[in-house]
Amino acid sequence: MDGLLQEITSLEGRRFVVVSNRQPYAHVRHGGQVRAEKPPSGLTLALEPIVQATRGTWIAASSGDADAETVDRAGRVMAPPPGVEYTLRRIFLPPRLQQDFYTGFANSTLWPLCHIAYHQPRFEERWWKAYLQANQAFADAVADEIGGDPAVVFVQDFHLAVLPQLLRERCPQAIIAQFWHIPWPNPEAFRICPWRKEILRGMLGNDLLGFHLPYHCMNFLETVDRELQVRVDRESSAVVLGRSRTSVAAFPMSVDYHHIQTASGLPQARAEAARLRAEHSGGGQRQLVISVERLDYSKGIRERLEAIQRLFERHPQWKNKVVFVHIATPSRTTVRAYRDYAQTVDRTVARVNALYTHSGWIPIRALHIYVEPEKVWNWYQAADALIVSSLHDGMNLVAKEFVAAGRDDAVMLLSEFTGAARALKEAVPINPYATDAFADAIAHALAMSGDERRDRMRRLRWRVEHYDIGVWAREILRAIRQREFDVQDIALPVAGVHAGSQPRLAAAAAPRPARARRH
Repeated sequence: MDGLLQEITSLEGRRFVVVSNRQPYAHVRHGGQVRAEKPPSGLTLALEPIVQATRGTWIAASSGDADAETVDRAGRVMAPPPGVEYTLRRIFLPPRLQQDFYTGFANSTLWPLCHIAYHQPRFEERWWKAYLQANQAFADAVADEIGGDPAVVFVQDFHLAVLPQLLRERCPQAIIAQFWHIPWPNPEAFRICPWRKEILRGMLGNDLLGFHLPYHCMNFLETVDRELQVRVDRESSAVVLGRSRTSVAAFPMSVDYHHIQTASGLPQARAEAARLRAEHSGGGQRQLVISVERLDYSKGIRERLEAIQRLFERHPQWKNKVVFVHIATPSRTTVRAYRDYAQTVDRTVARVNALYTHSGWIPIRALHIYVEPEKVWNWYQAADALIVSSLHDGMNLVAKEFVAAGRDDAVMLLSEFTGAARALKEAVPINPYATDAFADAIAHALAMSGDERRDRMRRLRWRVEHYDIGVWAREILRAIRQREFDVQDIALPVAGVHAGSQPRLAAAAAPRPARARRH
């Protein structure tokens, strides 16, 4: 993290504020006790080392039933958990507003709109009004937190698309950046949104807008070019709207490689991994294949279960020789599409197990529970293989966590429709829609020699180690700092401001991600 600390120092005393809907930890009541719990979120796991290193402030919506008991009048947590060296300020949205903003517009409109997972988005006027109102509540909290002081405000994800413009009006001294963690669709897909222009104008309140992939950057620039009266500078990957300029750049997100590897290698972690392996693989007699995700229709869970059934049809020699453990955290249970999908998954698991269970062997074990991040790393250590079968994913950090925590002789099957697949070339590629080929890929991975597995994992680890969360954060902070220098150079006209370095920053950090950008 030395390079990251250098970039933090270069911010010259500006406050660093992260803003997201999801909070890094919640206070939850268990009986008579209140405990701090971390959510099953790749976003918060990846961002926490950055806000920790900056000793900054994190502003997020409350989600725990005991959150209100642990904050002061401004919503700041009074006694953070051990090791937390940043300030968490919570926003408490009224239940109906939270429902329409989060369950409604964010997850029933924007999420399916941006993911090519063949689930039709819904457009409700009251959801849109709630979304605007919730974004305004976040803007109020940020403005109250930083006032007119110079600050870097780092906005996260699709829940807060209009927040940057609100902050631009109220916090003129702030540098505003946003990272969009999910895909950005092509212009034809996005144009069905009735409020597309308002969303785009909101996002153009940013000085810097980041996506995982260059493809998503190109989609965004093309969308803006079609929908708004702006000048799109494609050479420098920027949008000029009036006197403002938004740089658009790709920064493939990663994980804290060294922390995960160190934690998963501790004696107690290895002992727990050995216990899990013995329990679920018949004492090592069967290969243990796992999957870890939220219970979400974009993750390709049903498609994976269909491929497992096809595996036993096409490759019957694997009957009674492999166990699939499906770990899925219930997610967005207030959204009907998610409840229906969970029921479909349960029925599919029951059908496959009914077909193939024999002499104590149950091919699929479904664990629809929350598993703490550190305990998930124990599962990675226990597994012979991991399957990531997303239908569409901005990145998928589970794949990179597995590389950091998994065994030397483990193998990963990775959907070609994840952002991670651009860099993790040594994973076994899968198309979750092609059931027969998916089943054959599983059989190929199961039969792969130990030497080949170790060689693949060695190469994967090199990629993740050399482009970890520290590099990701460092390049974003460097781009923010570059943006500040550009704005201060008032001798240059707006059209001549050099903003072209940002899209190449992430590429310069690691050779492989740079090649991925040319797709």
